[in-house]
Amino acid sequence: MAMQPLVSIVTPSYNQAAFLQAAMDSVLSQDHANIEYIVIDGGSTDESPAIIKRLQRQLAFWVSERDRGQADAINKGFAKAKGKYMAWLNADDRLKPGAVREAVEFLEAHSNIGLVYGDADFIDAEGRLIGRFAAHQTDYARLLEGYVHIPQQATFWRSALWWQAGPLDENLTFAMDYDFWVRLAKISTLHYHPRLWAEFRLHADSKTIQNDMHAWDDMLTVHRRQGGSPLSIITAKYWLRKLLFPIIRYRRQRMAGVRD
Repeated sequence: MAMQPLVSIVTPSYNQAAFLQAAMDSVLSQDHANIEYIVIDGGSTDESPAIIKRLQRQLAFWVSERDRGQADAINKGFAKAKGKYMAWLNADDRLKPGAVREAVEFLEAHSNIGLVYGDADFIDAEGRLIGRFAAHQTDYARLLEGYVHIPQQATFWRSALWWQAGPLDENLTFAMDYDFWVRLAKISTLHYHPRLWAEFRLHADSKTIQNDMHAWDDMLTVHRRQGGSPLSIITAKYWLRKLLFPIIRYRRQRMAGVRD
């Protein structure tokens, strides 16, 4: 039997002990046999290093040291990666069983696709289902208009494209994934495969709950450096979202059971 393609998965973490074990277990329990799992911890002061140490024999690499933030941690992880395919999973999210195997099977069967993404459920701090991410097909032009629709947790791509379009921009705090999708979509094809591959956790400390308007600030930065016009759909969406943000944030807090 031929060796399965190596998949490199990076988990960045900082003081996420409440969720880290579940995230790591969701990777280590995948039925794709050839996974290179790399965990980059930012010098956590909670129980995260102890959790990682308990599982270190199943990891290709791990470190716990101060870094310059999430994008820096992810870049450090992928600098160690040797896989044919790549993904990252944040320490508060989870992969669904079979996700890696299905993504690899799809990419192996479709050599013209550079990145594939599936569906993701929203879960709360206790892991209860609270909704579904609105994933849809998108491309370079639509990304620049703000139609992202890519759940990062459920996304896999060819490593060759990381070396062309990466690494992540460490100056972007919230939308470094969007920036990478845009750069990758400019040179390759993205494909939405409607299979449930991940769980996106919403909780009191998550960026999505705290203030995802910062993500839209980053997205406008990306739009402008890609030559986008200030008189654009994404600019209009930005100002509309800014106006409605208190309502959007309140609804997300309600959905996740979070109180101010």
